[in-house]
Amino acid sequence: MPALWIAHVHVTDAEAYGRYAKLAGPAIAAHGGAFVARGGRYVTLEGTERERHVVARFPSVEAAESCYRSPAYQEALDHARGASERDLIIVETTE
Repeated sequence: MPALWIAHVHVTDAEAYGRYAKLAGPAIAAHGGAFVARGGRYVTLEGTERERHVVARFPSVEAAESCYRSPAYQEALDHARGASERDLIIVETTE
């Protein structure tokens, strides 16, 4: 079953987070991920306000998790640590 990678992000260091984004995109694509939403307009109805929201579709939960644990994504993530506050989940779709 396909899966969605959903991140809610508050960026605290835009320069460092920009380095993360440049590396994360190719790592996500290498694992079959494709962005459905990346930034853009949003409305928060409940929960913690975060100004950046990213959704990527993967072929499976396993593919998304493999991406997260990959050396390429971990290299990207090194730039996000300390430059953002993030929540990230992977959820299987019903399709």
